[in-house]
Amino acid sequence: MKGLKITFLLPGSGHLPTGGSKVVYEYANRLCRRGHRVTLVHPALVAAQASALQAVRSAILFVYRGTVREYRPKRWFPLESAIRTMWVPTLSSRFIPDGDVVLATAWATAEWVVDYPAEKGEKFYLIQSWETWAGPEDRVRATWKAPLKKIVIARWLRDVAREMGIECTYIPNGIDFEQFGLDNPIENRDPNHLMMLYHAHPVKGSADGLAALSLLKKELPDLRATLFGTSPPSPPLPRWMDYRRRPSRPELRACYNQAAIFLAPAHIEGWPLPPAEAMICGAALAATDIGGHREYGIDGETALLSPAGNPGKLAENVLRLVRNAELRTKIARQGYEQIRKCNWDEALDSFERQLNHSPARQFEVSPALRAAIDGSPTGD
Repeated sequence: MKGLKITFLLPGSGHLPTGGSKVVYEYANRLCRRGHRVTLVHPALVAAQASALQAVRSAILFVYRGTVREYRPKRWFPLESAIRTMWVPTLSSRFIPDGDVVLATAWATAEWVVDYPAEKGEKFYLIQSWETWAGPEDRVRATWKAPLKKIVIARWLRDVAREMGIECTYIPNGIDFEQFGLDNPIENRDPNHLMMLYHAHPVKGSADGLAALSLLKKELPDLRATLFGTSPPSPPLPRWMDYRRRPSRPELRACYNQAAIFLAPAHIEGWPLPPAEAMICGAALAATDIGGHREYGIDGETALLSPAGNPGKLAENVLRLVRNAELRTKIARQGYEQIRKCNWDEALDSFERQLNHSPARQFEVSPALRAAIDGSPTGD
């Protein structure tokens, strides 16, 4: 059969890098290369229930970003030229193109999709976390129970769905082995060189990570750390911490390949990309014992795990890795081999099967019919 017309709904602008958006863009590029017609819709206002002040602010944002065209990920993620990107005021159905498949990619986008007419496509929900950190639990839970076909990216999210009596398909993320890889031998690395993602949202646990680094500096005077993120840290970091704001992918790969150990202090993660990228670049992982990290972090084998919200325990695990070269090398090597199993091609095969798995699409759509239903809002 012919390629599908697929619409992804993002929870906002794509000008700043986020893990959830990156996963969507990966799928979009790869589906496009397989002959599907992909549209990415970015709303200025994602909230289905917005205050008057939010509406005014989003209207200003819509005009501004639409004018300067800063709603796409052009600076941090190259999209295939055949992909259509749209910047819309809201995710109201009148702004959404007709198609074969429409995918919500966050809880706030799922609220809109529930009420879309059939012409927008078969309704799917790509669940990337238990997003109570981003919205009220009752509304987040309601989107899980909505009549959408659900795809979850992690086993722990599958378990949450099962506890709620909800059917879902588990498709773990992949890693782009062309963008990230082992360039610097593990044995050559300075054990005092650490790395961590910095993010202002409390759920990312950066405050715990910084506290752990401060504890370690007292024990290891030669310690140095490379941090990266999208916004300047507040308050400013001490001089022995090197901060890279919005690094390019080659720069990020080079940083991963210099670090001996990567700290992942988050409290909640769906299937986090930075720790996995660090592992494929040869860093040993010291992470919190949460569902997202357990997707590839096996305590004592591919990572050292510690309780979330406990900087002291995280620092203890890092200290073990710094002082025990044999353990650090073992964790890094076994972590590298574990992450090599996370293949985007396999994820895409499973994802594509889910989108195609509908009796209604087991026949060819005539060119005339396709032309009749292709009328949609303008984009680029």
